Amino acid sequence: MTFTWTAHRFAGGTLALDVANSVILRFDPERRIDRFADVAALDAFAVAANQFCAESPRFGTLLPVSERNRGRLLTLREATDRHFRATVTAGHRPELMADLLEAIASVLRGAGNREQALALDTATAHSALSLAASPEPERMKICPNCGWLFLDRSRNRSRTWCDMAVCGNRSKARRHYHRSKEEAGK
Repeated sequence: MTFTWTAHRFAGGTLALDVANSVILRFDPERRIDRFADVAALDAFAVAANQFCAESPRFGTLLPVSERNRGRLLTLREATDRHFRATVTAGHRPELMADLLEAIASVLRGAGNREQALALDTATAHSALSLAASPEPERMKICPNCGWLFLDRSRNRSRTWCDMAVCGNRSKARRHYHRSKEEAGK
């Protein structure tokens, strides 16, 4: 099955969340899809992030992750998801922050001495660190439709879905369908 990275796949608002959201249906073991399990998709993600990621201007042109650093990126992805998901649902958990900081440190240590363009793993570590230091953790939300993490940057903090055009429309269509079905049954 061919997969294409589109703008919707970068609805998290930061590179760290977009990377965390690369696991589809994370909590459904039978339907779970890890988009980074395919190395070509992981490399394509770095290219697509240059076009679609909200933070792409901050990092410049991102390079794909080197083969030796892929494991570090996956560890960082999982630590990012655990920490920020817990921040939304249960509040601050110091042990998850420690795990996140260790994963960030591991990626940054493995980055070597690059001075020009950043690789995806290094940029993700910088993004996760900035997000962890954010003064407004209440802007972090979980989409009720797909379960992705995203930043609510709306003025009144009322954003509900990661992407209104996809998840918002699906949710509204589902409500309309059930309402129509109920009315037809009366």
